[in-house]
Amino acid sequence: MTDKTLTREPQTRETRAGEMTFPDFDLARLMNTVFELSGEESFAVFADFANPRDVVDFAYLGRNGLEAQKHAYDTLYKGILANKQAFHAADVSFYGYEEVGGSNLDLPDVVVTPSGDELALRDVLARHSIVLYMGTYSATAPITALAKEIGFRGATMHGANDTIFATGLAVDYDEVSARAERMRRALTKADRMKIDWVLASGDEVSLDVHLDRQEAQKSHGIVHEVGEVANLPAGEVYYVPTGADGFLPQKFEDPQETICIFRVENRGITGVHKFVQGDEELVRKYLEVIEFDRNAGQLTELGLGTQTLPFAGSDIQDEKILGTAHLATGRSDHLGGDLSSASFKNKKNASHNDILWSPNKTPEVVLSRATMHRDGEATVIIENQAPTEFLRACM
Repeated sequence: MTDKTLTREPQTRETRAGEMTFPDFDLARLMNTVFELSGEESFAVFADFANPRDVVDFAYLGRNGLEAQKHAYDTLYKGILANKQAFHAADVSFYGYEEVGGSNLDLPDVVVTPSGDELALRDVLARHSIVLYMGTYSATAPITALAKEIGFRGATMHGANDTIFATGLAVDYDEVSARAERMRRALTKADRMKIDWVLASGDEVSLDVHLDRQEAQKSHGIVHEVGEVANLPAGEVYYVPTGADGFLPQKFEDPQETICIFRVENRGITGVHKFVQGDEELVRKYLEVIEFDRNAGQLTELGLGTQTLPFAGSDIQDEKILGTAHLATGRSDHLGGDLSSASFKNKKNASHNDILWSPNKTPEVVLSRATMHRDGEATVIIENQAPTEFLRACM
């Protein structure tokens, strides 16, 4: 691992990804657009580890793997440190913490510094104005709650890889925000969304997601107010469902590529409709958690991508691609929903888990159609995993 940084002056050379081109990644441009930096900002960069003491003397940099954690050091920490003036940075610090084992679970109370000190997380957060989290698991939900309570701004970038830095984090976030707002306006106040899938097994199922004419929300990557946190790459319109009924196909991320179709009633997963392939024991254990902690099986987000990006093999970017849709179970307070970590019998079950359907991730489960129902009219917005002209027109 070298000390080179990806922060540099904007260049005319572009990165090609298929038929798409992107400007060179520029960390200073990204941070200034996202946060509108001014005055003397104090940055904190966090990364998670199986053993948080691996951050001492940055010992983990010499080991295999840990791509996101290495980007946290090489791209974020060293990038800001190398040119503080460009970031309006008075200081920048690096912290490691113990990985929590799931998406959006509450964070450990203690962090470790590169010098080996163990510090209280809340004390650390109170000393910084800009907080950046990059690692294996998403920290968006807990950091959003802490940002509102303590008073800082932040961004989470779990699972970031080279493709994401060259594409999803290289784009103009003023334009990302504008696109998300145009799509938000086109989709807001829907009564419900009907989603249809066709599986390679021959099964055809659908799910009605009730939205009750709520204002659609956006994840657009602009964080100008204290207490706000962005999930980067951004570019998504989302709702917090008020109900859901039907069937939900889910592909698990396990070696056997388990696929199961679940029954959904009153917004919650209630059991197996059909086991399709893979590890039946994995499905049984999954349902045991939901039976014990009902909120773990509640559908709490419907998200639709707004960006034109290549698939990166990481949900943090792939769910932001126009033509994709995802549902999520569990925690929802960071989205304006009613389920915080305190809503679960066991806080280890208080994760927010995205279920994404996309051509590269779920070729066995095709999102054949997503239809918005509003004011008595039905409008198809996604067909055969691609945006319809209705969506393209608002971009």
